[in-house]
Amino acid sequence: MARPRHAAPIRTCIGCRRRELAVDLLRIVARGTETGNGSRVVEIVPDPRRRLPGRGAWLHPFSACLSTAERRRAIGRALRVSGHLDISALEQYLENRHEHS
Repeated sequence: MARPRHAAPIRTCIGCRRRELAVDLLRIVARGTETGNGSRVVEIVPDPRRRLPGRGAWLHPFSACLSTAERRRAIGRALRVSGHLDISALEQYLENRHEHS
């Protein structure tokens, strides 16, 4: 008897809100770091291997979706974090990815 095939996971891009297969989206996670003066900076990092711990959110690997997510303030909501969000590592990852494509 044949084993049933599992459907591929579908996720929603936090930028454009389109539903896609998870393999077509980039997972992002938040890493919180304390600064010396007591304020908190949350670094948003890409997780292309989908292995980092913590709550993840999904994003098309395009700068247009990142800017839309940033404008809508969807990154903090999706990851359930607040404070200053540092997306520089994510922006750098997307720029480098675009150069190699």
